[in-house]
Amino acid sequence: MAPRIAVVGAGAVGGYIGSGLAAAGHDVTLIDPWPDHVAAIRAGGMHLSGMTEAESRIVPVPALHVTEVQAIAKQRPVDIAFIAVKSYDTEWATLLIAPYLSASGVVLSLQNCINEERIAPLVGWGRTMGTVVTGGLALDLYEPAHIRRTMARRPDLTCLYVGEPSGRISARAEAIAAMLNDVDVTHATDDLWGERWTKLCVNGMRNGVSAATGMGGNERDRHDAVRRVCIRLGAESVRVGQALGFKVGKVGALDPEQLARAGEGDAAALAEVERLMLAGTTGAARSDLQRPSMAQDMAKGRRTEIEFMNGFIAAKGEEAGVPAPTHARLTEVVKQVERGDLRADPSNVLWN
Repeated sequence: MAPRIAVVGAGAVGGYIGSGLAAAGHDVTLIDPWPDHVAAIRAGGMHLSGMTEAESRIVPVPALHVTEVQAIAKQRPVDIAFIAVKSYDTEWATLLIAPYLSASGVVLSLQNCINEERIAPLVGWGRTMGTVVTGGLALDLYEPAHIRRTMARRPDLTCLYVGEPSGRISARAEAIAAMLNDVDVTHATDDLWGERWTKLCVNGMRNGVSAATGMGGNERDRHDAVRRVCIRLGAESVRVGQALGFKVGKVGALDPEQLARAGEGDAAALAEVERLMLAGTTGAARSDLQRPSMAQDMAKGRRTEIEFMNGFIAAKGEEAGVPAPTHARLTEVVKQVERGDLRADPSNVLWN
């Protein structure tokens, strides 16, 4: 029998991937706390769009409000549960679905940040896996039941990595990767933690800056002074990851060592990193509508994940003896914007 899949958190990432799996014929149920979103999915399916007309489609997919999850007790149990809520909601979302797992059921974080260590104490390490969403899968839930992709699809770019915390490429990791490959290019990885930190480097140099400035991705990277703040953030996160023993991969299109040197004052490295960042701002590569998830949260008046992203990098840097002062400062600024003490503006990150 085909595995039953539940996605807890049907926002941009969870809704897109869950609906993509459903469109490919997999048994998927979306679970979300936003009543209007659930009602719209039920009434007219999930509306998906991208940077080409061919990506537009409507996908019928079962959806439950979080108050209705108890109904699963009378149904077939869940074999694969993706947690796709914000990092600060990880524990309750895991506890919500845990009673409905099958005997061999597994829970996978499909989130930004590093949350496997929050999931495992609740369901056990043997039931915990991770799915890393790379920067190539930029998404936006812009109204109930409507999700758009704002980065170009590329058959040569891996957008999802599935991994075991142990680093072993298991049969279940390969099976889940094969399913996710129906949505976008997916591989099983033997280095979940390295992939997690690499993605954290990407988020750490983009999300908080856009949240603090109000800038979309292209506008942010085209602004000379703001772009250099992003590079400094990237450099610090690479050095912290290296000090912690992680294998840091390409940070988007950027070589990690070159990025680190660019942020540390190497003129040649800086020129190349800036060239690559500017190349990524073309309309063919990234829509001007693209906004990182934290900037979307800020615009919607939602709590951000800044403590789990830049704040986490700063804290780990302190532990490792590798300071990350730009991350620490950005964390403070984003919290000020979130509280309404500051208005989102580029000047918020131009400290020097």
